[in-house]
Formats: sequence, C-alpha cells, structure tokens
Amino acid sequence: MIWPNPAQISGRSLRVWQRNFSIYRQNWKISFVPPLIEPLLYILAFGVGLAVMVGELEYGGEKLTYTNFIAPALVSVAIMHNAFFETTYNSFVRMYYQKTFDALLATPLNLEEIILGEMLWAATKSVIAATLMTCVISLCGFFSFPGSLLLIPLALLGGLFFAALGMICTALVRGIEMFNLPIFLGITPMFLFSGTFFPLQNLPGWAQTLAQFLPLTHLVTLARGCSLHVWSGELWFSLLYLLVATLLLVPLAIALMVRRIVV
Repeated sequence: MIWPNPAQISGRSLRVWQRNFSIYRQNWKISFVPPLIEPLLYILAFGVGLAVMVGELEYGGEKLTYTNFIAPALVSVAIMHNAFFETTYNSFVRMYYQKTFDALLATPLNLEEIILGEMLWAATKSVIAATLMTCVISLCGFFSFPGSLLLIPLALLGGLFFAALGMICTALVRGIEMFNLPIFLGITPMFLFSGTFFPLQNLPGWAQTLAQFLPLTHLVTLARGCSLHVWSGELWFSLLYLLVATLLLVPLAIALMVRRIVV
C-alpha cells in the first residue's frame, strides 16, 4: 500500500464534487425531505411519547428535558449516516456498476483526486442534512443560538471522518452485500451506545470506557455542547479526537482505494 503524495492532489478534486452536486440537484426535492421530516418524527415519538416517562435528566450539571437531550444526537446520527452511506453504497455503485470512476479517469483527474472528491461530497451531504435538521429543531425551540451555528462546521468535520471510514469499507469489501457487516458491527452499535438516547453514565464502567473509543460518542458530545451551550473541557478532547482521526483516516482511505482499483 502506497500512501498518497500531496503533490498528486489538486483543486481538480472539486470537479468530482461538482459532478456529484449536479446529479444531486436533479433530485434535490427528494433529498431534502428526510432531513426535514426525520427530526419531527423523532421529536414526536421521543419528545411526546417517551419523554413523559423519562422526565428530566442531568447533563453537564444542568437539568434537561429528554427531548433537549436527544435533539443534538439526532443531528449527529444524520451526519454519520449521510457521509457513511454516501461513500459505501453510492460510491461503490459509481465505481463498480456505473463505471463513473473509469469515465473520470479519462479526464485529467487522477485516482487520488477522485477519491478525495467523493469524500468531500459525502461531507457536504452531512452539512446539508445537519443544516436542515438544525433549522427544524431550532424552530421547535430545542436548540440555543448562537452555539447551534457551530453544528455546521462540526458537520463538515464529522462528515469527513465518516466519509473516510465509509471509503475504507468500500476499499475492503468484495461485494456490495458485504456492507451489511460494517453496518452491523460498527454503525449500529455506535447508534445505540454513543450516548445518543441515554447518558453514558447509565452504562457499566467497562462500557463507558469502550464508548470513549467510538467516534460518534465524541460527535454527540460536541453537538450537545454547541447546541445546548453546555461547555466543558471534555469538548476539547472530543474535538482533538475527531481532528486527529480524520487526518489519519483520509489518506488511509485514499491509499486503500488506490490499492483496490489499481492492483
């Protein structure tokens, strides 16, 4: 495996982003519906139904309603899902079935630029989803400003991380049906045990320690801190975790994808 040379990557990666964005604009009405409706469904189910039984809970030294507690987590989960599924199923289809990568390689673009462009587009989809969900949840009165505006750059960082993670899976799986494995072993446990629907303090000590290794845990922590104005030193650790992990996974994803396609 050969690590990507930064000199091989240029602004031409944005042409791949532009190509995917052009396709997205053709179906933007369909793409806009889930981020608008999804938070309303969750708030209706959890905020109206489950919140009555849960009542208030303590987070960061403050009392929160259950709906306030899960609202930032819903945005974090949307960031993860949009980026990961874009660079797994969608990228695999473009690479293997539609032969889009072959067509792009017939242009001045090189393979490293194509892969980076794919990840940038996946991160953009996370930003779009997070922005729409933030607007909807804010109108419901569950987010505080101006801290909630920080969810947009956070969505870019989190989206790029999960885009790289998804691209690594794409580089390693043999067939499209094999994506069920990383989803079952990785995405689903993160969705359930990253402090999304209940405080991590409710878990046993060993499970709390394990949760700190899950990237979604840190994304949820940052989202809650920004949207609810619950500031603590823990946020800096979570931010450092995502930054370092993203800087490591992006070049790894490019290198693994080049090995898969070229070798």
